[in-house]
Amino acid sequence: MPTPIQILIGFLRDLFRSRLSMQMEILALRHQPAIYQRTCRRPRIHSADRLLWSWLSRCWSGWRDTLVFVQPATVLAWRRRRFRDHWRRLSQSGTPGRPSTSKEVRALIRRISFANPLWGSPQIVGELRKIGIDLAQSTVERYMVRRRKPPSPTWQAFLKNHVQEIVAADFFVVPTVRNQVLFCSSFSPTNGAGWFTST
Repeated sequence: MPTPIQILIGFLRDLFRSRLSMQMEILALRHQPAIYQRTCRRPRIHSADRLLWSWLSRCWSGWRDTLVFVQPATVLAWRRRRFRDHWRRLSQSGTPGRPSTSKEVRALIRRISFANPLWGSPQIVGELRKIGIDLAQSTVERYMVRRRKPPSPTWQAFLKNHVQEIVAADFFVVPTVRNQVLFCSSFSPTNGAGWFTST
């Protein structure tokens, strides 16, 4: 039960408050009993309730003092969820990814790359921009004509073709009976003939 002094202090405080702040507090205080009247034990909170308190927390600085049925952190979580859902709807409204390339443009890329075999994707991108077609370099590379490269020879074919020019060499040391060390080198071509030198 408030004392007369507390009532007087509250009355003097209300005299100096702005009319908008008082209206916000009246709205907040009227809204919470309405929530309790809808349910018996635990208040059932609807989306309109969350929207109202999210708006009050943005517009009114004294919303924490009148909040009873939930914690202030819960209202802040509602605000963050609304912000996240809003931007998720905006980001998912359009078609994901890059816009598709038309068949005419794809055929044009193939024709340009086939007619100019030495051109890479940067040159084709520049030529397309001259006629008003702006594409990424990766898109142009996807639709360019792929030319077959001659197969590279295997290691076995390389050895077979260069068997006359291949020389095997080795370098090693040989200790002698008199505790001397001989530095030896050995060269041997793969055609069968060989020689040995040592120093």
